[in-house]
Amino acid sequence: MRRADEYFETNALSRDGGLRLAVKAFVFLGWTTTAYLLLLLWSEHWWTTVPLAISLGLAMAGIGFSVMHDANHGAFSTSRTLNGMMRATLDVIGGSSYIWRFKHNVLHHTYANIDGVDDDLDAGGVLRLAPTQPRRWFHRAQHLYELPVLGLLAAKWHLLDDWMFLVRARIGETRFPRPRGADLALLLAGKVVFFTWAVAIPVWMHGPKLTFLVGAITSVVLGMTLGIVFQLAHVCGDVLLLAPPSERERYPLAWAEHQVATTVDFATGHRALSWYVGGLNFQVEHHLFPNVSHVHYPALARIVRETCAEFSVPLLEHATLKDALAAHFRHVAALGRPRAGPPEPVPVGASPR
Repeated sequence: MRRADEYFETNALSRDGGLRLAVKAFVFLGWTTTAYLLLLLWSEHWWTTVPLAISLGLAMAGIGFSVMHDANHGAFSTSRTLNGMMRATLDVIGGSSYIWRFKHNVLHHTYANIDGVDDDLDAGGVLRLAPTQPRRWFHRAQHLYELPVLGLLAAKWHLLDDWMFLVRARIGETRFPRPRGADLALLLAGKVVFFTWAVAIPVWMHGPKLTFLVGAITSVVLGMTLGIVFQLAHVCGDVLLLAPPSERERYPLAWAEHQVATTVDFATGHRALSWYVGGLNFQVEHHLFPNVSHVHYPALARIVRETCAEFSVPLLEHATLKDALAAHFRHVAALGRPRAGPPEPVPVGASPR
């Protein structure tokens, strides 16, 4: 942390995204708006409608990666107003920035890869993403059906998850305060705005059948894109996966070591990929510096590598996207196979048997 502080002080840099992130926000918001308006007002044939629906899904995912994610961590801008506006982009595309902050900022970042607490590992039993989860007979094929399941995540998120969390005031087994006042108003207004532009207007102009087909394509692309980026960064045979400790147990690693052991960088040399996913392929850096904009991750990565090497802390990285995909699907396939005895957490550097 001290070396990162020195980097910002020496170079007189702010930790927010600055002009570069403002330009990215303009690009992704403009991309999303253009794809939507072309679908709504121009496209009349399947050979233009299908690519535009795919494009809309990718653009919405880009808003999630590069705009709302930084904003929800307070890293988009030093202006609270601008940060709040960019945070609300999640509400406009169907999520809830209020619930996201508890689900992601609190649970995921505090308890990364701790089964039963990190809700991102919970696939409702359809997928077995940790060796501490029970194995079902159908998990044997989960490496084959995982992508289609991920494709349903956006629809589940829009139609079920936020409402369920809101009613139960729980994310998994962890309680969180129900939104009140302005937070509740933003959540409800966001849902109204999303279902108006995504459902009501298209149904009015083009009918329910075409709206459903286009919406399904967009939703599947959005879910797959968001889902696989998380999976590559946290679910593979190299990372630490833990069961929640009992009341008398302590986590085995200090906070910073835990973040390094439970996250994987991938394809950090691929500049176009890094730009599109909002630096989330620099996942180690993101978990160590969650309140720093992703535009600084490449520079911070050099500091992290030097520090980990100095203190002999293993740093997990896949050199290419292909390597990351292969490692992830090998891990998911291994988790789906039968094994003798009860499942055990996977230590760093090992693969599940």
